[in-house]
Amino acid sequence: MAANVVVAGVGMLPFVKPGTSPSYDEMGAAAARLALDDAGIDYRLVEQAYAGWVYGDSTAGQAALYRVGLSGIPIINVNNNCSTGSTALYLARQAIASGAAECVIAVGFEQMTPGALDTVFKDRPSPLADFLAIADRKFGDLTAVPMALRLFGGAGHEYQERYGARTETFAAVRAKASRHAEHNDKAIFRTPISVEDVMASPSIFLNVTRLQCCPPTCGGAAAVLCSEAFARRHGIDTAIRIRAQAMTTDTNRTFDGDSLIRAVGADMTRKAAESVYEAAGLGPSDVDLVELHDCFTTNEIITYEGLGLCGEGEAERFVTDGDNTYGGAVVTNPSGGLLSKGHPLGATGLGQCAEIVSQLRGQAGLRQVDGARIGLQHNLGLGGACVVTLYERV
Repeated sequence: MAANVVVAGVGMLPFVKPGTSPSYDEMGAAAARLALDDAGIDYRLVEQAYAGWVYGDSTAGQAALYRVGLSGIPIINVNNNCSTGSTALYLARQAIASGAAECVIAVGFEQMTPGALDTVFKDRPSPLADFLAIADRKFGDLTAVPMALRLFGGAGHEYQERYGARTETFAAVRAKASRHAEHNDKAIFRTPISVEDVMASPSIFLNVTRLQCCPPTCGGAAAVLCSEAFARRHGIDTAIRIRAQAMTTDTNRTFDGDSLIRAVGADMTRKAAESVYEAAGLGPSDVDLVELHDCFTTNEIITYEGLGLCGEGEAERFVTDGDNTYGGAVVTNPSGGLLSKGHPLGATGLGQCAEIVSQLRGQAGLRQVDGARIGLQHNLGLGGACVVTLYERV
């Protein structure tokens, strides 16, 4: 496979509350047009498309992209829970790197409903049944607790038991996210809040308060990828590239020992990150910024260690020393992350991509990470899948 894949263009819509957005097909089409405009090319040059969404009927990708053009290209619909957007990106990159295509678009969108995520098809086994059983064995029957909260809340509780992390440390992650989002016009929550505000919000489950949970939102995002040769022929800037990428799923270890930290993907994250660092010939200390999957504050804490940003059991010190923000070791979620930006499932991974590309181009305005050259993306889906992508500016 080719060593480098160029990110030719990105596009992202502001994430908004359910019930206030355009329809999913309109959002997908709008995001795709933004990415094409950013790349400076016409849709007729795109050879393949990967469309990511979680909640909707089949061929939703066609419904979105038919609004952009009826070119007859392959449109592949992707659904991988919360890692859907980055899974579409992964497939698009593979198509370019393998030589199967020279120009591909990945688009993600989600039209969500208010409230916590729930099972849609209740007449068949849930894909998350084995994961949820771990939480039930630990805490008893938790059917009244939303499924994602059972797992991520339980994982945070396990982390506290194991390493003694204070609840205030998790709250500090949310406060940091709010400060980062203040200057992001695409984030749904842009008002800075304090650790005290987070702690005072209603308790939801174990150590998790309402402000430590990402909001369900609607939105769309897209990326156009191409080969270096295609970029040169069409006058596209080749400065932003995907240097390495890995996708992992669960192993037997996920279900051994009833660990909720493992159940929410810590091992998948670690394996994907290690693979990416090895392929890129870089390490965590080379990374300038990270967009990671902070669906709950608990997962951000766990993911610091999975990505190698700090050692095992050292996440609390990483937070208290300010190594997760501007002026520290690595800026995590300069966009405000899922906690402040919102989490429209199919669009999230491509929204992360758009933020990193903006940062590496030096176009992030007041939230710009100085001298950003290496960006790392982490997108996680329960059930499970994890995609880690390393971008570079050359």
